[in-house]
Amino acid sequence: MDWIEIKVDTTTEAVESITGIFYEKGAQGVVIEDPKDFLRQKEDGDWDYMEVPEGLDFEKAVVTAYLPEKEGIYDIISEIENKIKKLPEYGLNIGTGKITINSVSDTDWANEWKKYYDILHIGKKIVIKPSWKEYFKKEDEVVIELDPGMAFGTGTHETTIMCLEFIEKYIKDGFQVIDFGCGSGILSIALAKLGANRVFAIDKDEVAVKVTKENVDRNGLKDIVEVKVGDTLDIVKETVDLIVSNIIADVIIKVSDKAAFLLKEKGIFIASGIVKDKKERVKQAVMGKGLILLEEQVKGDWVALVFMKNTDQ
Repeated sequence: MDWIEIKVDTTTEAVESITGIFYEKGAQGVVIEDPKDFLRQKEDGDWDYMEVPEGLDFEKAVVTAYLPEKEGIYDIISEIENKIKKLPEYGLNIGTGKITINSVSDTDWANEWKKYYDILHIGKKIVIKPSWKEYFKKEDEVVIELDPGMAFGTGTHETTIMCLEFIEKYIKDGFQVIDFGCGSGILSIALAKLGANRVFAIDKDEVAVKVTKENVDRNGLKDIVEVKVGDTLDIVKETVDLIVSNIIADVIIKVSDKAAFLLKEKGIFIASGIVKDKKERVKQAVMGKGLILLEEQVKGDWVALVFMKNTDQ
């Protein structure tokens, strides 16, 4: 399959909205290049792990999306362009808004992706290692070998980082868990390597399921992680100790009732992928299902929330 690469020169302010437009129109992969991420990670104490390229323009962000080249694709591209051009009507500064379009083969994609992806240290001991890079593991480190392919989830996005930090904090040996919206499988692999003895990885995107299976196998975890296609939690028939969902606010709200039902007493629900202005809606929806809020974290424009099931309240 060939892919259409759509690259938009924009600002940090408009990144979230443009990313949403791309996913709404069927993007199978989105890359965000925002130099301000370097400043945020410096504030978070990760500066020692990062190489900052020279000549960065901190006022310019680039969002690149990949859509399958198929019949009607240029009508879809036209719709994307029109939606992006209308964003200033909602008070968003989109910068130049320059759009560049290219055709990319599967082979070219595999090589193109690699330039966006490097070794990443998260939390106290998690290391995300691209499958094509060499890394010498230090004592107590948990190394996740990953090739995201066309699936979302490299570990570089704020939502994924917060999920990994919370997973490291709340996972316990022997847990049964669900990763809903598994993307590349990064969270499922982290859960298994940090102690879960069974992981249900679920995604509605068949590309994501394929990539997750490959990454699970790459990390030697296929006996622990079960990967399934699905857009609800109904395919899981047993109670679990922890559920993580790094997706979007509306979907988290939609599945919160089933998540509360599937969690054991004192079970943990980690919800991420939530934009700041939808935080309260998510909190009220999930707490309305009998869960209590334990903590929240904010990185950039994104929020992650941790809830616990407590039937004694």
